[in-house]
Amino acid sequence: MPEGPSVRKFQLLTSPFVGQVVAKVGGSSRKLSVNDLNALRLQDSQVHGKNLYLAFVAAEGPVGPTAEDTALQREAACGAHCPAQGQQGQDVVPHPHSQDEELQEAQHSRSEAPEAAEGRGNWLRIHFGMFGSVRANEFSRASRANKRGDWKDPVPRLVLHFESGGFLVFYNCRMLWCSSPRADPASDILAVEFHRGRALRALCAPDPICYTLLDQRYFSGLGNIIKNEILYLARIHPLTPGSLLALSDLERLLDCAVQFSSEWLHHKLRGQGLHPQVYQKEQCPLGHPLMKGTFGPSGGFKRLTWWCPQCQPAVL
Repeated sequence: MPEGPSVRKFQLLTSPFVGQVVAKVGGSSRKLSVNDLNALRLQDSQVHGKNLYLAFVAAEGPVGPTAEDTALQREAACGAHCPAQGQQGQDVVPHPHSQDEELQEAQHSRSEAPEAAEGRGNWLRIHFGMFGSVRANEFSRASRANKRGDWKDPVPRLVLHFESGGFLVFYNCRMLWCSSPRADPASDILAVEFHRGRALRALCAPDPICYTLLDQRYFSGLGNIIKNEILYLARIHPLTPGSLLALSDLERLLDCAVQFSSEWLHHKLRGQGLHPQVYQKEQCPLGHPLMKGTFGPSGGFKRLTWWCPQCQPAVL
């Protein structure tokens, strides 16, 4: 599913429409009555971790960007935590996934999106599926034939046409009304409020480090691609218990998480991509064969993990 950098880009696509009134709606969503959005004004757009939140009010309601929206724009422009550097190239293409990976992504998506609305509020919470996306003033077109050989364009879950003539299209996502964004900026790896001390304390737990990194309570927005890449960059075996690692190792891992996520966001905003070094690869950049396994906590969600036994030796 889209990770923090991708959802931040989605938010920046929606920001120009803040203050505009919805003139017409469409889409295939069954859990959301899309007609309820007719004649409402998009008041605000926020992102928290892997979730996008849109606020709607009656057309005569107050208009104006929030402090959060302004901070997001400034953050994306100046580089969040660090300047972009390093690799440039094509976008990471997460497919074709194996069937196991697709299953885990679907399970993880269900785990992060509530099954029932908390009551009709004015915030629309949007949680994206494995191939979820947002497009502004354009529709997604089929890039290949489906299993039946048909070239069918993806069906949007929601289309918002605005009085200005522009429109937003949302694909492969789950949408629910809520009273306010459920978010803790201190856990968001791309937020200026990200709390490094709390994140370091979480990494010190005796659990395998690859479990902790995907815990959205401490690393909101960090997903499977980021997890694989930063563990390789920090030269840490994914199953190493955090309690066995030196504080300097944990700090380096945290630096890699923030820097990698920030660089990925910057590449996206410039229309560039990021070459993964180990995610879905056969060899690491040094030519060593990679290993692959499905790891996750007992009773929790299992995720595919790639690592290099030579660059990321196991800690006994």
